[in-house]
Amino acid sequence: MTRSTPQPPGRRLEDRLAWAVRNADGVVAIAVALVIGLLDVFDEDFKPNIVSGATLLVLAALVYGSLTERRRRMADIRSATEGTSRAIEDLAMVRTLSGAEVGLAHEQARRTTARWVFKGGTGTYLRAVTLPECVLEAQRQRRSLSMKIDIINPADERVCEAYARFRRTFGDRPGGGGFPEWTTERTRKESYATVVAAVWHRQRLDTLEIDVHLSSVAPALRFDLSDSCLIITQDDPRRVALYVERGRPLYDYYVTELHQSREQAVRLVLREATPLSDEPTVDEVRRLLDRLGLPLPASFTDRDVGDIIDKALRAEDPYRR
Repeated sequence: MTRSTPQPPGRRLEDRLAWAVRNADGVVAIAVALVIGLLDVFDEDFKPNIVSGATLLVLAALVYGSLTERRRRMADIRSATEGTSRAIEDLAMVRTLSGAEVGLAHEQARRTTARWVFKGGTGTYLRAVTLPECVLEAQRQRRSLSMKIDIINPADERVCEAYARFRRTFGDRPGGGGFPEWTTERTRKESYATVVAAVWHRQRLDTLEIDVHLSSVAPALRFDLSDSCLIITQDDPRRVALYVERGRPLYDYYVTELHQSREQAVRLVLREATPLSDEPTVDEVRRLLDRLGLPLPASFTDRDVGDIIDKALRAEDPYRR
């Protein structure tokens, strides 16, 4: 059983004096009742006054009990108030972002982080902005960078079809921003491109530690976690994003959640990847994906592989309208 730490004598005296001031009416009543009661009880005419004296003593005890109960209730109210304050503080740990605020939050997070964890659909924004910008910052500051990427499995046609259907229904408007409509084929290409981009950057930065995990579940949200914050967005840029600072409980919860998600996905062993030139060829990409155990569908032509290379190294920011 844990014992509470005793308060210093000075602190206890201050608490008692403060309590006496807050309950001055009751304290005065106790004092008067005690004085009069004791005088009555111990007066020379003891027998005639014993009843009234005893009554006053009882009343004094009742008043004291009432004040004790009041003190206990005040402590309960104080405890409840503190709990409410903590709840309000926890709610305040999440704030909303919209419009340009989302891009600014990502930019500030990339500037100082040595870690980035991503979970989302195909990683289009990650490939176009986050990955290359984080690599540039790591090179400029001469520090290591750890990245963990969790995207849908391009070899799983079922999940790619489900994700494409979700994007058509709840995501961007068809053809919005000059981008083609989301189809199963486009989804697979985007996801393959993220794998290629991860390998390409890894082979050009020795201090880059990067892992790619492939999921068979189509996500509805995108998570970007850095050393300073967690940013939760949706694929529709018109909707608000959520921002959680590091040090808040929700940040720590999602560190665990994202870890568990990766544990249930397929991890690619990138150290076994075949080399990619500065401008990868179709054959290089085919060999790379075969070596990673992620062969391209037989229906993919060389032109399709060329699209994957362009998406990997020259991806357009999907939110730059």
